[in-house]
Amino acid sequence: MDIGVFIPIGNNGWLISTTAPQYKPTFELNRQIVQKAEQYGLEFALSMIKLRGFGGKTEFWDHNLESFTLMAGLAAVTQRIQLYASVAVLTIPPAIVARMASTIDSISGGRFGVNIVSGWAKAEYDQMGLWPGDSYFGTRYDYSSEYVTVLRDLWETGTSSFKGKYFQMEDCRLSPRPQAPIKVVCAGQSPRGIEFGATFGDYNFVAAKGVNTPTAHAATNLEMAAAAARTGRDVGNYVLLMVIADETDAAAEAKWKLYNDGADLGAMAWLADQANADANAAAASTARQMAAPTGAVNFNIGTLVGSYETVARLLDECAAVPATKGIMLTFDDFLSGLDTFGQRIQPLMKSRAAKRGVAA
Repeated sequence: MDIGVFIPIGNNGWLISTTAPQYKPTFELNRQIVQKAEQYGLEFALSMIKLRGFGGKTEFWDHNLESFTLMAGLAAVTQRIQLYASVAVLTIPPAIVARMASTIDSISGGRFGVNIVSGWAKAEYDQMGLWPGDSYFGTRYDYSSEYVTVLRDLWETGTSSFKGKYFQMEDCRLSPRPQAPIKVVCAGQSPRGIEFGATFGDYNFVAAKGVNTPTAHAATNLEMAAAAARTGRDVGNYVLLMVIADETDAAAEAKWKLYNDGADLGAMAWLADQANADANAAAASTARQMAAPTGAVNFNIGTLVGSYETVARLLDECAAVPATKGIMLTFDDFLSGLDTFGQRIQPLMKSRAAKRGVAA
């Protein structure tokens, strides 16, 4: 089972709270995080793309780096870890992304992949005049399907003459082509999103649910596996989790309570407004789940709170959910969180037995 880290490309990571660690994103911070992840034997690091923040007292995600340029820099200072950048498909033509990916493939020696972001937060694109109209809520996966088709044409053959509703290519060329297959990552949770991931993704992120309920997402895992079986493709389920660990369960629970007590209600309200803008969104859609008021302080990411022993046991339970191929972790404090994971949690995990010899 793979383990990866969802690196903090935006300020304050994934906690929308005045009492959580407050920091700005920098290359230096993310370099340290990804090099630690590589040191502890993690298999991948992924960076999101976010183009407008939520405001509030914490100015949450008002400060963001750009994903591809960040990962290009990280490719140059790592040796083994797989790296994924995210593209907001409304912002960059697929032929340019194909060339950017081929360039980072060259920098990394074949360790690069692309996360496809179809786009659901209207304000991110309206500010640049790139929002195609609210009908896009219903067609975004059709648009993304054509987008990935062009990417794969160019990466696999070096040329594309694809003709679709949204993209028309005319002997478009790419050289040099990537030296290794560029893996495509998706994050669909709705029925249409799952269908898209099963058809075009190599991996699909599944959002875990609840606090210390590491198997609550099992039904979504199985839906994704069934959809992949229908398309005849091997699509890996990667589960997204937040880890809040300490020496004892009580100490970890106290940190979690502190973060919830400091919830930035203004920023969370902005998130809810964006998630509710799509009148056609299914109740199970990713955006609606992230903005649900019960846990929006960390986007309702499934959260493991406890001692190092407790978190190791819960991660093993998550790993044992059928159709799980990996877990992507976030932390309240990424630098110390990776150290505690690598030195105190991973050595206790049965599912990571092969990594027990990794030196701290």
